[in-house]
Amino acid sequence: MATVLKDSARKAASVVAAPAKGLKTLADNGGELHGPSPNPATNLIIADIALRTATTIMRRSVERGVLGASYSPKKAKSILKGRTMAETLLHGALARVALGSVPGAVVIGGVLVAKTLYDRSRARQARAEGAAQLQDMAEDGAEE
Repeated sequence: MATVLKDSARKAASVVAAPAKGLKTLADNGGELHGPSPNPATNLIIADIALRTATTIMRRSVERGVLGASYSPKKAKSILKGRTMAETLLHGALARVALGSVPGAVVIGGVLVAKTLYDRSRARQARAEGAAQLQDMAEDGAEE
């Protein structure tokens, strides 16, 4: 299914890239149907929604798994619910920068490595601060 959606998205992108030539190619596809809709733009939308949904579900399960090593499932869920919109948007923006270019990935990766090394150098204090932040997030998430 994912391969079919990727192929549909790739073909739709090629149609958009070369309008005159692409329209001729689209009209002369031998009656083949690539995707659930005969409209490649609709297939591209369907592929985008499916990929974003799968990514979100996977991200949430990984986040719960990371927290699940130290916290109960109920507390992990409330911690994730307690995140602010600003934190969510910041994390998404950082991920887009890291995925957008090699220099962006190097900068974001370098910052994360530096933060990790800094936290490890003051592990006891960082553990206490992190636990306090997660407790606040869990309380905020439990209120909702």
